Amino acid sequence: MSDLSIFDLGGRTALVTGASRGIGKQLAEALARAGADVAVTARDVASLSQTEKAIKALGRKVYLFQLDVTVMDRGHTIMKIAQKTDGIDILVNNAGIEDIRPSLDVDEALWNKIIDTNLKGAFFCAQAVARTMKDTGRHGTIINICSLTSEVGVPAAVPYGSSKTGLLGMTRGLAAEWAPFGIRVNAITPGYFRTAMTEVFYREDKWQENMRSKIPLGRFGKLEDLSGAVIFLASSASEYMTGQSLIVDGGFLASI
Repeated sequence: MSDLSIFDLGGRTALVTGASRGIGKQLAEALARAGADVAVTARDVASLSQTEKAIKALGRKVYLFQLDVTVMDRGHTIMKIAQKTDGIDILVNNAGIEDIRPSLDVDEALWNKIIDTNLKGAFFCAQAVARTMKDTGRHGTIINICSLTSEVGVPAAVPYGSSKTGLLGMTRGLAAEWAPFGIRVNAITPGYFRTAMTEVFYREDKWQENMRSKIPLGRFGKLEDLSGAVIFLASSASEYMTGQSLIVDGGFLASI
């Protein structure tokens, strides 16, 4: 057995929410490269076509499902996914939204929308997957996608930061509670990555210059920079890790 075999995900099935683009798409492809079959979800199944194509090109099975993590039948959908794939070994809770708005202008509708997607939705997806893992005796792993706002305050992003701080707390709590079932729960905390959701920041050259100067490695993250983190946390290479947040930020948090 080679040392690298501990990173092999062959024979496992992963579920990635919000996998139509950006970080979700990248993580789904990374898991497939490591040998996993992958179920991918989005609110619009048609938007998953590029993710599907990429995973098929890697020779892995791919399953497409419509899933809105804010609706109450999400548990039923996840049960269908588990039945279709013969069980879920890995969940990546990636579905999320962000809206930049001064806190004095935040209304209850916006607050509910962000919290329901990023925190409540993630919890109930994790709960549904954990039930299938427990029922089948799988020693599975759940990976929540947090944010720098899980660690520091960012002006005009308070609902988002509240949801992601809550997600980090949820990660730790579930890790402690579900460890007896053999279910590990960890998080990935990306730094500054340019995606469709964060594009609003990158439109200003001055902002880019200022922010890049605060990152010790001197650049923004590339999506492929997250691949190693998700493979590590999904694999047996991290089998003694639970309740942890793996920060991938070019050294930003270490230097402030």
